[in-house]
Amino acid sequence: MEQLGTGEVERLVSRTVRIGDPPFRAVLETATRPRTVWSAPGDATVVGSGAAATITANGPERFARVREAAEALFETGDVHAGTEAARPRLFGGFAFHDEGAERSPWEAFPDARFVFPRVQVTYADNGTWLTVNAVGPDATAEAVETRLEAERERLRDLTDGPMAPRPGIRERTRTTALDDWREGVEAAVSRIRAGDLRKVVLAQALEVDLATSLSVSDTLVRLGEKYPDCHRFLVEPPDGEASFFGATPERLVSVRGRTVETGALAGTTGRGETPTEDEWLARELMGSEKNIHEHDLVAETIRDQLAPFAASVAMGERQVRRLATVQHLWTPITAELERNYHVLDLVEALHPTPAVGGLPPADALQTIRETEPFDRGWYAAPVGWIDAAGYGSFAVALRSAVASGRTVTLFAGVGIVADSDPDREWDEVQLKYRPILDELEADATVRS
Repeated sequence: MEQLGTGEVERLVSRTVRIGDPPFRAVLETATRPRTVWSAPGDATVVGSGAAATITANGPERFARVREAAEALFETGDVHAGTEAARPRLFGGFAFHDEGAERSPWEAFPDARFVFPRVQVTYADNGTWLTVNAVGPDATAEAVETRLEAERERLRDLTDGPMAPRPGIRERTRTTALDDWREGVEAAVSRIRAGDLRKVVLAQALEVDLATSLSVSDTLVRLGEKYPDCHRFLVEPPDGEASFFGATPERLVSVRGRTVETGALAGTTGRGETPTEDEWLARELMGSEKNIHEHDLVAETIRDQLAPFAASVAMGERQVRRLATVQHLWTPITAELERNYHVLDLVEALHPTPAVGGLPPADALQTIRETEPFDRGWYAAPVGWIDAAGYGSFAVALRSAVASGRTVTLFAGVGIVADSDPDREWDEVQLKYRPILDELEADATVRS
């Protein structure tokens, strides 16, 4: 594996061939660490195995440093992709804060890391594709093509076995006690009412000890079945047992050519037990002054953040987006760039949105650091991919968890505004744990 930094240049060789349709779960289970998964509505699903090259960066300049190293890598490319969907891509993400996390469970996650998979299987609308990549002074087309044929033979024989049962939970440990949560929310509300803040997003972490081992591949399959409209992701360090995964409803930004797609997702309620109750909750959400205020702060800020890059910005109608366990207010936002920009320029400009940080940004981030008794690490931060053209797609890493051995740490947060009630916000956090928590509880206890 080549470890790349700014200014380093290595030879890149990439070859792609169309293959049959090996089972996603079997491909992921037999992949080599670090494993990568990216699956999003309207995008190809990718499983990456191993790392032909890795880009890491730390500190406030991490976005620019990743971009520079990525551009240097792709400039050396000898690429035969076969189809656009299987083009070489770097997969990875960033830490939420400028300074990296130092405490468990984030020790193996730097401020930024992107992996160029050694082997990549891409499930696209026009078929399934196998890509083999090599990076280094000795990388050759002949060696890559030999590896390509060997991987094609291996994948041809893969079959799915039975799904493992959900692992079950032995013990749960909260990082934030209810009394401490109330105190933190009330302090934030006081600052908002005094005019020092407009909004701040406060989160909690929940550490879960499992009864048996977790199958990340089975969990991602189940998340895909239950949340087909969400972005599924898996990011792993090259060493150790840690896996960061999730099924997030929030896209940060996608860039293709000069077209930008993003959206505001803020304001939450639950799902009803019946269609009538579900509709009632949706109407209540659409009429809630508190939720509309929180949502509009996010939408207006995203529009303003895009404005310096865009020839035009268009905001769609505010609507309700329904997921399996919650309903959100959502406003689609599109833009046309005034010139070609790299996707990381937009990622840096938009992160963190007020949906995961707050307003004013610097004051909100300081409040988060002072209030939350845990490291966010990569939670609520950008995860996604970059290609040679500077296009890419990034999601906000919500509804996510870090698994290491039989310990899984879950994260969830809520937006605090002037009329937030600590107990109602506490209940909303517990609701947002459910997508991951339901996949950890023993099968007999999982709620429909």
